[in-house]
Amino acid sequence: MSKTHGFALVLVLWVLSLLTIMAGSFALSMRREAAIVNGGSTNAQAMAVAESGLAVAELMLLNTDPLQRWLTDGSIYQLNYTDSKVRIRLFAESGKIDINTADQTLLEGILASSPVDTEAQTKLVNAILDWRDADDLVRIEGAEKEEYTKAGLSYQPRNKPFQSIEELQLVLGMNEQVFKWLENLITVNSGQPKVDLNQASEEVLQVLPGLDAGIVSSFIAAKRESAINGLPAPVFATFGASLAGTATIPTAPAIPMAGGLDQNINVTVIAEALLNDGTTAIIKTLLKKSDGTGSQPFQALKWLRNAIGEGSLFTDEKEELLVRQYDEPEFNN
Repeated sequence: MSKTHGFALVLVLWVLSLLTIMAGSFALSMRREAAIVNGGSTNAQAMAVAESGLAVAELMLLNTDPLQRWLTDGSIYQLNYTDSKVRIRLFAESGKIDINTADQTLLEGILASSPVDTEAQTKLVNAILDWRDADDLVRIEGAEKEEYTKAGLSYQPRNKPFQSIEELQLVLGMNEQVFKWLENLITVNSGQPKVDLNQASEEVLQVLPGLDAGIVSSFIAAKRESAINGLPAPVFATFGASLAGTATIPTAPAIPMAGGLDQNINVTVIAEALLNDGTTAIIKTLLKKSDGTGSQPFQALKWLRNAIGEGSLFTDEKEELLVRQYDEPEFNN
């Protein structure tokens, strides 16, 4: 009997241990599922806040008051909600280098500041020009079909304009480091051979050839001060001429903005939400002003959620670009 009782006791203990393990595993699974559900909920909330930032950006881009309309030169605006905040940064595509229309001199000038040696810069510029031109003639140090085949690539240059900036990654000699450096400086949606200096971001102005670094720094500071104080923004040509004592400051014509956002402007908008618990969400979109026939004022040409490689707008470095903050009640009406 004692052996039977001992066996029964061991069996009971084993069953109890098994049940305890199962219960613990179930509780852990439930906690994990709850965390996943809660995380999904907060992520969805953060994304909704970011989308609200985009909606406000569209509203402010349409503002007919030039002193209230948001700048599209890389300036940052912030909306403060009760349990979150969102920062929005806007870039006019006309303020970037269009890789379809920029000439060789401009391409060489911007790549001179890139993280690549001089010899590789020359080859890359010529490879870009060979990719977008309509012929199969190889430029000196360029690349056409034969060069791509020799490099072991299964494709060749399109001999057409770039359809997106991402296509630039296919060009012979382009690597991830250089593309990431170029990504926010270039566009295929400007259609202009030159950059509109009045719409250009600080990052673009700093790499454009032929611009005085001191004038650029002063111009950027003056624009930020004007935006903060609700004053008209300075114009680069006259501003630069007054500082340099000359009227030969290179510039492109300013895009007309008198009645709100011009019909032909494309704008990249980055909105980043930050909840009080630290949860973040980023939306990056390329907006085009609609032609007026539809119900929506803007058409989204590109839409990316939590785009890899997009740095946070909530950093000390980006703080210097913040020009205005708004509290939620200001947009409730």
